[in-house]
Amino acid sequence: MAWIEKERNIIDFALSSLLRKRGKNLALFLIYTIIVFILSSIFFFTASIKKEASRVLALSPEVTVQRIVAGRHDLMPANYIPVISGIPGVREVRGRLWGYYFEPSTGANYTVIAREHGMGPREGAMNVGWGVARTLNVGKGDVAPLKASDGSYMSFEVNRVFSSESEIVSSDLIEINQEDFRGLFSMNNGYWTDITLVVRNKNETVTVANKIKRLLPDTRPILRDEILRTYDAIFDWRGGLLIFILGGAVLAFAILAWDKATSLSFEERREIGILKAVGWETSEVIVMKSWEGIAVSLTSFLVGVIAGYCHVFFASYIFFEPVLKGWSVLYPHFRLVPSIDAYQIAALFFLTVVPYTTATIIPSWKAAIIDPDEVMRL
Repeated sequence: MAWIEKERNIIDFALSSLLRKRGKNLALFLIYTIIVFILSSIFFFTASIKKEASRVLALSPEVTVQRIVAGRHDLMPANYIPVISGIPGVREVRGRLWGYYFEPSTGANYTVIAREHGMGPREGAMNVGWGVARTLNVGKGDVAPLKASDGSYMSFEVNRVFSSESEIVSSDLIEINQEDFRGLFSMNNGYWTDITLVVRNKNETVTVANKIKRLLPDTRPILRDEILRTYDAIFDWRGGLLIFILGGAVLAFAILAWDKATSLSFEERREIGILKAVGWETSEVIVMKSWEGIAVSLTSFLVGVIAGYCHVFFASYIFFEPVLKGWSVLYPHFRLVPSIDAYQIAALFFLTVVPYTTATIIPSWKAAIIDPDEVMRL
């Protein structure tokens, strides 16, 4: 109990010491908090958007096969489907029709996909995402013309607007039937945009992909895991880019914090001298200064992390949205599901709280081991 009472008194003295220098410490607290806020916002966003991408891509085909001609994606001949279907372990081989449609009046690129017979809208109708409905200013029952590749116009009645909950994957989506798709892009019946397939044994996916490349050398099998790794790399790169751009501010803070932590003002040296003169031990002075460092750094860390969490998950990350999501006419409006990477938070804690707290101990120790009379004469 005596030890607890002693520590409580030291903490009280440390807090009162911070309040006596409230202007200086408040400025340090604000800068410290802003830096933690920026870094935690980036960490929260990248972790959450990668988790969201994984959830969405979990529904994508295990293997997508594209044809490459002269280094570019080309249409896939329909006679490739029986070749792929004949590979042991392969099932559910399907041709897909999809493409991009540029709308000059809005400057937006739409993704157009064709559903299989009986699963998509009727002829002359289309289902659209919220982003398409906003930019074309259409709703259910309205008619919108799309310019075909031969220069003519095809009119489509909006059959359905996808719900806003699916906007992250359907914002720029136009869904029509296969006949309308082939008419819109003048595509012959003997071709598909690409081919998808399912592999019975997940462990044989790479083996099947290699067999496809041997049988059809002009194709490129794309595995779902490869797409996931690509998305991870993209969002890591964007997060890293933002940290690099803000590196100047982080460096300025580091210099300020280091200077604050590793040097003592005349008043602080005099305060330590008085404490030693009235009977404080060197260890007690160091503990008191450690509590000061912990109070500033830990409070800034907690406030910065909470502010970053609210910024990303409740304020739609408004400060970093263009950099982290990319530039597009059609922004999907969606709310991220909260996701916290404990490893990143721990790393942020050890990179911000621990160095500052540790650095405050060194100058305090140097001042505390000097004779009190000598310190007060400085």
